[in-house]
Amino acid sequence: MNNMKYVGKETPRIDALPKATGTIKYMSDLVFPEMLYARILRSKYPHAKILKIDSSKAKALPGVVAVVTHEDVPGVNGFGIVVPDMPVLCKDKVRYIGDTVAAVAAESEEIAERALSLIDVEYEPLPLVEDPEKALLENSPKVHENGNIHLHTEIKRGDPSEALKKADLLVEHTFYTGRQEHAFLETEGGVAFIGADGNLNVYAGSQYPQRDQLQLARCLSINPRKIRVVSYPVGGAFGGKDELTIQPIIGLLALKTKRPVKITLSREESIISYWKRHPYILKYKVGFKKDGTLVVVDATLIEDKGAYSSLGGPVLNLAVEHACGPYRVDNVHIDGYAVFTNNGVAGACRGFGAPQTSFAIETIFDIAAEKLGIDPIALRKKNALRNGDLTPIGNKLTTSIGTIKVLESIEKSALWKNRNKLKLADPKKQWLKRGVGIALTYQGTGLGVGLPDYGGAILSMDEDGGFTVGVGTVDYGQGIGTSYAQFVAETMHCPIEKIKVILGDSLLSADSGPTSASRGVYTGGKASVIAASKMKEELLSKASRVMSLPCESLEFGNECLLEKNKPNHYISFKSLADKFIEEENKLPMTEGYFLVPTAEIKIEKAEGLPHHIFAFSAHLAYVEVNTLTGEVRVIEGAEAVDGGVVVNRQGYEAQVEGGFVMGMGYGLMEDLIIKNGIVKNPNFSTYIIPSIKDAPYNIETIPVVNPEDTGPFCAKGIAETVMVATAPAITNAIHDAVGVRLFKIPATPEAVYMAMKRKAID
Repeated sequence: MNNMKYVGKETPRIDALPKATGTIKYMSDLVFPEMLYARILRSKYPHAKILKIDSSKAKALPGVVAVVTHEDVPGVNGFGIVVPDMPVLCKDKVRYIGDTVAAVAAESEEIAERALSLIDVEYEPLPLVEDPEKALLENSPKVHENGNIHLHTEIKRGDPSEALKKADLLVEHTFYTGRQEHAFLETEGGVAFIGADGNLNVYAGSQYPQRDQLQLARCLSINPRKIRVVSYPVGGAFGGKDELTIQPIIGLLALKTKRPVKITLSREESIISYWKRHPYILKYKVGFKKDGTLVVVDATLIEDKGAYSSLGGPVLNLAVEHACGPYRVDNVHIDGYAVFTNNGVAGACRGFGAPQTSFAIETIFDIAAEKLGIDPIALRKKNALRNGDLTPIGNKLTTSIGTIKVLESIEKSALWKNRNKLKLADPKKQWLKRGVGIALTYQGTGLGVGLPDYGGAILSMDEDGGFTVGVGTVDYGQGIGTSYAQFVAETMHCPIEKIKVILGDSLLSADSGPTSASRGVYTGGKASVIAASKMKEELLSKASRVMSLPCESLEFGNECLLEKNKPNHYISFKSLADKFIEEENKLPMTEGYFLVPTAEIKIEKAEGLPHHIFAFSAHLAYVEVNTLTGEVRVIEGAEAVDGGVVVNRQGYEAQVEGGFVMGMGYGLMEDLIIKNGIVKNPNFSTYIIPSIKDAPYNIETIPVVNPEDTGPFCAKGIAETVMVATAPAITNAIHDAVGVRLFKIPATPEAVYMAMKRKAID
């Protein structure tokens, strides 16, 4: 990589200046002439029949231009990435407190809000389903007519029952994880309008414009080519904008009123209404030999799906795949259930099921290390997956496997080497105890077997000799747009300043699949490199004709093609652009498409399993526990991360630091509390997220170079793995500090304090 000019270098983000100066226009900043303002009437009850909807008073209110209910939905009144079971506007039943019942477009936000209060909805409340374990029972009330089990995935290898009997050490515990809000800065919002060409334009932050386009076409009964979706810029997502949110509502209102319609949700409405990380109940039995060999994992995973399907099935399957951690084990039984409840809605969230299982298995590994008297890193090394091994669910690993490399790297860190000194308490503050915790994880890249997983990019030459690349994936903070510019600049021998990037536009960028599953750099980047390679062929052919030289006698230089061994005989890209316009009346355009390689086997009845490519990371947390209050402060953190080859060190560090802090929030403080179907903490004064004061003063970033040959310049994504194992690293550090185990996260001060009290009583 040393001979690279752009890839692998610290490259400032291409969107840094407009973001820093505030000149970039997010969806909530957009204003159009004659624009109307929308508001959504949401369910009064978490579970009820709708007996009657009367909107006549709202329609009569001066300034109201349109009121829509289910009767106004012209197409399929339902959407969902996997199962279209979430209504655009509810017809006969509501299933959670944020369900949409009606919507209004008015001349002002105040009038729209007033109109909502004039819509009369008559309900018949139904029994509540809030405990996912009870929801599995035959006599439980039904959230959906077909029952409460959205998906059941079971995987079995070897003879787990016999292995459990023969294990020298059996670790058995039940774990609970919280409901995490994505906490993106920009809430759901956008504008829809009819363009001069008669087409519907929907500007709304999301993670896959082409899929939004197809779903909207079904709901609104429009040819998808008559809909343009613009998804960039996005003020954060983390999975929370993978599914549709407000797009069908504003699209419907724009079609009905023939005027631009805008909506921007309040923070409270955003938190109540849309997707969260799935809470899990995880029941584990794990067996080891005396020498530390992992021999069996038997786990039952119960996912609180919430009211609608969304991506609950794929999340469950990925949790099942990652339930044993990145470890070799021949006897496996994983029994997973995605269960409908009336507890809001849950969908994609960074890590996609892996953070929940990582908390469980990494806690168990720490317990086993202590009971067996084995160093916790040594125990993980002993059992870590290596190239050529079978994963717990049975597929052979043949790509870049970084378990040992990340463990060796984290073991050399100052934080680990000095952990015993760091644990020493301040003699003047004996109530403060310190500890260091370790956790290892991995994350499948891409969508897995059986799902269409591809990258697409369009590359066009500009008049100045630069290039514009259009990729359908969306940069919502992770910096993939800068990576694409680096890839194209490197491939084309063109200054990065002359590379323009178009993202997330169904009209101007190629379909490149969803911006999720840590696949953005890998898929869109590879497609960009392929498109650039084709562009080089176009330029080489043109230069050969213009210079009257055979192609083999030419080579690429900086913004030019030159004759080999004759550096003064060249033609610049700008001159080639002029020639294209002069001779063909157009500039060249190429397309690159990349089909993601998949594993050789498919797990039956488990869509998306197994994965073929993985990113790996080892996490350290250094914490201080106040034994008087239970408060936990994370003093320092470290992560060793295998993401193939580092594309941009700045972006790499930003991902690691941001992921660590997000994982810290998941482990210590974040939990959306829903009781009797009602959200109890729907804003950032009561739903607590880490602030700059909570973040560690130092998060050491340790790049582990482990080239992935199938990736662009041997890179792969790290967006999810960097947060997955932070929570168990912290809870393991709490144990190191005060000797108590936490089996439920978040580990709030109350939970830690009560655990210490129970230990004192015992």
